[in-house]
Amino acid sequence: MTPVLPLDLTPAQAVAALADTLLGGLDPELCPPRAHVPVPAGELLLMPAADGRYAGVKTAGVVPANPGRGLPRITGSYLLLDGPTLQPLALLDGAALTALRTPAVTALAMRRLAAPEAGHLVLFGAGPQAYGHLEALHAVRPLTRVTVVARSAAPAEALAAHARTLGLAAGVGTPEAVAGADLVVCCTTARSPLFDGRLVPEHAAVAAVGSHRPDAREVDTALVVRSARYVEARAVALREAGDLVIPLAAGDLTAGEPLANLSELVNGTAVVPTDRPRFFKGVGMAWQDLAVAAAQYETHLARGNVPEST
Repeated sequence: MTPVLPLDLTPAQAVAALADTLLGGLDPELCPPRAHVPVPAGELLLMPAADGRYAGVKTAGVVPANPGRGLPRITGSYLLLDGPTLQPLALLDGAALTALRTPAVTALAMRRLAAPEAGHLVLFGAGPQAYGHLEALHAVRPLTRVTVVARSAAPAEALAAHARTLGLAAGVGTPEAVAGADLVVCCTTARSPLFDGRLVPEHAAVAAVGSHRPDAREVDTALVVRSARYVEARAVALREAGDLVIPLAAGDLTAGEPLANLSELVNGTAVVPTDRPRFFKGVGMAWQDLAVAAAQYETHLARGNVPEST
């Protein structure tokens, strides 16, 4: 049977794995699209990828009703394969992998887009992705303060309390807190804008990662229009990112306007201005899962461990 691999990479290790993959020449524009399959409980996603030594596929379920049952909203498994032979190497928890790699992608982008001294993070959401983003951003930026904005008071305060255990000044706030932010991160299930984009300071960097649907968005047109814009890959963003698709469809943006991808950010060819906000939109891509899963596998082998079979 295929061994089950525990996932214990640090956020910094996950960021490094993603950066190494892009610096190694992977072109995110050429990666296959994910398959979306509607089912009665929600949606099934199939995300295959291959890159030299490894291949892999994630099957994920998105179940909106699960949090009300005390269950994760995102479920799934990841199957890592040997690249040349496609023989199974390991199974990983798909939800845990998503919870690690998505914040790592944002942190990788913010390593270039956020000001070096960025200290105040305004974080929208209080679920697993919010916790993951806090940890990942704390690893790449000298955060000193966190303001949590969420629909429910108790989860928001719990996340703020967790931030305080990391040595950060933290509390619960309102959407207007973006006016004093250095970093704004949105990792929610919202389908409409969370704040007034006109309030975001010119020096700030903003990331929205909560949606991969063309009819849903977390930031408004005002922010998108006034910002320098960055995505994981242009092709997937223009297909799945409502934060961009909606203003494009309304004529507020044109398809020819600059849109740099994550590879261009990492290799230094993307222009990063300082006279306007920098906006990063992430929807999640299969190559990211593969990069982090392969790094976990190699780390496990380097420790001399043999995964237990199931």
